[in-house]
Amino acid sequence: MSAPPQDSAPPQVPAPLQDPAAPIEVTDAHLIEQSWRQPERFGAIFDRYFGTIHRYVYMRLGESAADDLAAETFLRAFRQRDRYDIGRPNARAWLYGIASNLVADHGRGEARRYRAMARSAELPDVANHDERVVQRVSAEVMQPRLAAGLARLSAGDRDVLMLVACAQLSYEEVAEALDIPRGTVGSRLNRARKKLRKVIGPHEEAL
Repeated sequence: MSAPPQDSAPPQVPAPLQDPAAPIEVTDAHLIEQSWRQPERFGAIFDRYFGTIHRYVYMRLGESAADDLAAETFLRAFRQRDRYDIGRPNARAWLYGIASNLVADHGRGEARRYRAMARSAELPDVANHDERVVQRVSAEVMQPRLAAGLARLSAGDRDVLMLVACAQLSYEEVAEALDIPRGTVGSRLNRARKKLRKVIGPHEEAL
């Protein structure tokens, strides 16, 4: 009579194999650090952010300046890449800071553009209360009252407002971009909103 079979060990389930084709997230900081030795790696930063930087400059200075200043933003960033703090994995605020400095060099042109919009015929009120500010600030739908209010803001207050409302940066990112304390971001934003509210009214205020 044969001995009863002993319980066998449960079968080993092999661990799932990692898909070698799965993309590996490479941070901006890593790409910039690589570009110190391989300059062509900076092209990935350009590909990631050129569209958003171009749109930001377009909303502030219009189409005629957007191409040149967006390109200049990345040229300056490339030249300054060896000074980038690689402890910051995301380069978005850094790039917006460079773009804002370039816009500041054209500050009179920006205010002049808004004043011209303010003198234009009243546009149909296509912006509802829930519409994103990025649409309201675009040349296609900006209300003359909003344009007049933006023209009256100081350059510093306008920078903060645009980075928060149009670029959707956090207070911390704006502070990094403009190299100012976080508390200053809040005070400038509040001041800008109050001034706009006086011009366009609380029922229109959406920034």
